[in-house]
Amino acid sequence: MPNAEKLDELMRERLLTAQRNELTEYHIYLGLAKATRDAHNSDILRQIADDERRHYDFWREFTEEDVEPDWIKVRWYLLLARVLGLTFSIKLMERGEEQAQDVYTRISGVIPESQRIVEDEDNHEDQLIAMLDEERLRYVGSMVLGLNDALVELTGTLAGLTLALQNTRLIGAAGLITGIAASLSMAASEYLSTKSEETGQDPLKAALYTGSAYVLTVALLILPYFLFASYMAALGVTVLIALLIILFFTFYIGVAKDLPFKRRFLEMAALSFGVAALSFVIGFLVREFLGVDV
Repeated sequence: MPNAEKLDELMRERLLTAQRNELTEYHIYLGLAKATRDAHNSDILRQIADDERRHYDFWREFTEEDVEPDWIKVRWYLLLARVLGLTFSIKLMERGEEQAQDVYTRISGVIPESQRIVEDEDNHEDQLIAMLDEERLRYVGSMVLGLNDALVELTGTLAGLTLALQNTRLIGAAGLITGIAASLSMAASEYLSTKSEETGQDPLKAALYTGSAYVLTVALLILPYFLFASYMAALGVTVLIALLIILFFTFYIGVAKDLPFKRRFLEMAALSFGVAALSFVIGFLVREFLGVDV
């Protein structure tokens, strides 16, 4: 087994990098374990933190040197967990760690024992992460329903109203009324659907997740109509916001649920903007043939 004196400078740097990564992840998982109120999730996170600490101690046997964790990275992932959820934060971090596999492969050429330990612990961590149970991911279907419905319906409605009315305040008010009414309708429908299907989910929570996602999307989409005087500028910003919502939410679901990103993003974007384009044409026809003039 090589000691610190026998390691060349490049290999020593690789070991110190690996050592720092393990200590950083130890503090992230420990912080997440302390922050979560769910006893089941907290126990799993502490197990993973213990694994990371053992990794650190293993690398230290060769470097014979203590290192400091990356505190910026620790604080970043703890903040992500607070804002976007525990599972998303952990899986995003683990995605980033996949890039470190090349470093570990190079290290195993000098320290054969390391490859076995890394493989064993990585498999163990994957199994533990799969055991995490987070409420917001159990209701992700309700969130998708509310967000997707709001994107398709309201983007189309706003596009149609924009050309038909050509008055930003009036379009914004009409969109707000339509959006709130639709969000209440969607929440009620999700409540009844969840209750009748007996999926094990709480119907009230499912309705709240659906309604909340819908209302938030409505607020973001109609905001430009209260900020811009030009109705075409407002529509352009609304379309951009819709694209960003689709991009963010598709990425979130892709990471949290291990789903492919590109196909889902293109599918949601094509559906939302296809309806918006069709509604825009309908708005033009309504204005021309019905003589709407506001």
